[in-house]
Amino acid sequence: MKNNKLVWLLSLLLVVALFLAACGGDDKETKDDTTTDKDDKDATTEETEVAADEEQVLNLIMTAEIPTMDSALVTDAVGFDLLNNVNEGLYRLNQENIAVPAISDGEPTVSEDGLVYTFKLRDSKWSDGTPVTANDFEYSWKRAMNPDTASEYGPYMMAGVIKNATAISEGKMDYTELGVKALDEKTLEVSLDKPTPYFLSLMSFGTFLPQSEAFVTSQGENYAKNSESLLYNGPFTLAKWDGTGLSWQLLKNEEYWDKETVKLTEINYDVVKEPGTAVNLYTEGQKDRAGLTGDFAMQYGADPDLIHESETSVFYFKYNQERLGEKTPLANVNIREAITKAFDKQDLVDVVLANGSVPANYLVPKDFTFDENGTDFRDVNGDMAVFNVEEAKAAFETGLSELGVSELTLEILNGDTESAKKTGEYLKNQLETNLPGLTVQLKEVPFNVRLDLDTNQDYDIQIAGWGPDYQDPYTFMNLWLTGGGNNQMSYANPEYDKLVNSAVNELALDPEARWQALADAEKLLIEEDFGIGPMYQRGLMFLQKPYVKGIVAHPFGGDYSYKWAYIEGKN
Repeated sequence: MKNNKLVWLLSLLLVVALFLAACGGDDKETKDDTTTDKDDKDATTEETEVAADEEQVLNLIMTAEIPTMDSALVTDAVGFDLLNNVNEGLYRLNQENIAVPAISDGEPTVSEDGLVYTFKLRDSKWSDGTPVTANDFEYSWKRAMNPDTASEYGPYMMAGVIKNATAISEGKMDYTELGVKALDEKTLEVSLDKPTPYFLSLMSFGTFLPQSEAFVTSQGENYAKNSESLLYNGPFTLAKWDGTGLSWQLLKNEEYWDKETVKLTEINYDVVKEPGTAVNLYTEGQKDRAGLTGDFAMQYGADPDLIHESETSVFYFKYNQERLGEKTPLANVNIREAITKAFDKQDLVDVVLANGSVPANYLVPKDFTFDENGTDFRDVNGDMAVFNVEEAKAAFETGLSELGVSELTLEILNGDTESAKKTGEYLKNQLETNLPGLTVQLKEVPFNVRLDLDTNQDYDIQIAGWGPDYQDPYTFMNLWLTGGGNNQMSYANPEYDKLVNSAVNELALDPEARWQALADAEKLLIEEDFGIGPMYQRGLMFLQKPYVKGIVAHPFGGDYSYKWAYIEGKN
């Protein structure tokens, strides 16, 4: 299950318990709680017997190309999803979506002040047979903080968490001073800036994967440009990817430490952007899963192969206030308010998407994070900036007057899949109909092109989405900090920065006050500044062959794990 309140609460209690035990200085208790390889496997996997003659091949569809497979550079869902299946970090999410030790040989030892974590590594190998060492983690993390690498996620994920990462990201300290150190081949020491209750869940995220220094150096500029210029230490290896193509494979990794758990021998991917083509490939038996949206979701609503997945990804308008160094009309708060309130979100999810998505009048999703009493974070602010044509028109007229114009033309940057195009067309119609004087131009481009335009802030409005990196509201709220690596739309509010930063500083160990500070920041962003325009919280509908078993969907990080997947009953 993607959203499991009980599982999350239990996982949080485990993290807090570990922290408290360490603060108590009881090294023996921490050591006794460390699981062995066998204990870890028994606790987190399910032994599955499959028929000897059952071909363990899965055929899947991806809706976008792979922009990059360099874990230091990946920022997209496709890359993180694949990295989750071909590589493995200190931790990984298990079948219950709890972060559990992976390359880490059991739980780490934690210092009394909660600032130093010492991990012992299990015996594991890269796909070329060389051992995975502590230096592979130290090198990878420091490489992600090296300015020459130009990683977005390195500074984003590590600043404020890993010791010295903030100073490094600000250019005040060399990246080699990052608080990670290989004490020997099997011992990794990680120093934190401050106690971080969700630190261990971060260790399952793609940015913290290891990289072999010798291999990366030997590949030079060619590193991660195709499947042959990468090493893998996860359940699968990547094959037949030339760096730009529309198809590739995952093959079972015979060097993986837990290869006995992996049943699939091959996963075949093809990029298919049109839902109709995807459905045809499914019904013809060429693909084992196909996503459904719009008319297809309604057409197959009663199909016995239909499955639903709830999501924690939220989609919204990004309002770029400064395009290529020049102020845009979206720097005007009234224009942003008008656009935010001018489209019917219920119709969007019911008629256009029709895939189980729900309207989002918020940023932090429903059924994602809960306080110690089990109260959903979403209940604090409820709905904000809801659809209201009268208020939208009034704000638009005020904005036009303040800009000294009577009409406005704005571009919406969007993807080039069929469902993305339908969404864009719907929003264009809504905005132009409900805001007289507004002309919307749609710019539909491939995913990797959109990433470049976003990075360069070369757009007016962008249809974007965010899936959480770890299970805490902060993973959404820190997106819009002034000058943040994922901001890229020139939103800035000192009060917002103060509220969000307090949640990881002076309020870090005051759960109630921290919760309220993050809620206040969300309200400021959405209902006062209209910094973004929330649209919907994604739901997914798939046709999936009944012989496909054991695919695990995750609420953050890589979308899916195929480590436990298998084929049964196809023959």
